[in-house]
Amino acid sequence: MQHRFRSRIRSGLALAIGALVCACGGDGGDTGLEPEVNPGLPEVVTIAPENTGDGWRVSTPEAEGMDGSMLMSGLQAIRNGDYPRVDSVVVVKNDAVIAEGYFNGFARDSLHDVRSASKSVTSALAGIAIDQGLFGLDDTLAQHIPQFDSHTNMDDRKRAITIRHLLHMNSGLDCDDWNSSSPGNEERMYDSPDWVRFILNLRMARAPGDSPAYCTGGVVVLGHTISIRSGMTLDGFAMTYLFAPLGISDTGWRRSPDGRATGGGGMRLRPRDAAKFGSLYLNVGRWNGVPVLPGPWVEESKREVERLGANGYGLLWWKRRMFVPGTDQSGFFAWGNGGNFIFVIPAHRLLVVFTGSNYNSDQGDKPFEILDRSILAAIR
Repeated sequence: MQHRFRSRIRSGLALAIGALVCACGGDGGDTGLEPEVNPGLPEVVTIAPENTGDGWRVSTPEAEGMDGSMLMSGLQAIRNGDYPRVDSVVVVKNDAVIAEGYFNGFARDSLHDVRSASKSVTSALAGIAIDQGLFGLDDTLAQHIPQFDSHTNMDDRKRAITIRHLLHMNSGLDCDDWNSSSPGNEERMYDSPDWVRFILNLRMARAPGDSPAYCTGGVVVLGHTISIRSGMTLDGFAMTYLFAPLGISDTGWRRSPDGRATGGGGMRLRPRDAAKFGSLYLNVGRWNGVPVLPGPWVEESKREVERLGANGYGLLWWKRRMFVPGTDQSGFFAWGNGGNFIFVIPAHRLLVVFTGSNYNSDQGDKPFEILDRSILAAIR
């Protein structure tokens, strides 16, 4: 069964990894994304995590029904160099941090660029905005973006693009980050002075909802819409309604040429803070009992709506069947270039965060292997 799972991973990655390493929040030249700063701190590997007062309960693997020696062997393999440029791992079981490791000069308090895993954060912000009545899931962009008809290549199909289409990557715009020749490829967007106008000026390749294409620019437009409707900057909206309730005070954002925070990729988070965000999807939108996200939004985020490559997709989250000893289980995850992941496996109350710096490299898929061999296999 484990061989079958690994084979499934390899076949899926063979279809998608080449595109994803360039598309999940790629480098993009001068995009307001500062170079990663490596603090050069000592490595830490533990299955007895420290209670830092950050809101996390801590526990041991055995107390939460996992094999600590197997988890430790996975962490040691990273430290020994078997998985280069994996920069951190945080394992949460039953709402407790039970194992963590920090490598390659990064530490618990280091902000890390998680690239396109940021898109799942933008999804959460959209869910909050909808819950606040700022717009509806099936509202068109034309309803909320001023002078929408002033964009080029305007037709009725473009006027029909909704918030839902941006969240499922099926807007129909001629934008495909997995195709370097696509007019809307993110690298072309980054070279433009106005990213939102660049995307909305694109011609339509198909009707909205017909078929998906991975488009970072669509998520930039979504973040812009949240900002317009809230009357706040996107980072201000996020801090007020998402991060502050989680006890997160320090984040980084990719910014467009005009200095605005954008939601398509390049967010910087601490690994434990990324895990806090992920925990909302194990707890019906709550953090330590406090509502942060609407529960129905969390449930809808688990649903596969489209297929992108070999994986399911919907509401800016990836979906995949994951092997756990004795059964197959559904999991979903945020995924960013370089090996940045937030894995959520509800059936086992399991959450795993990886940060990595294998940008634009097929080594960015290594967390799948670590997850399979050392974490899922450790569940008793």
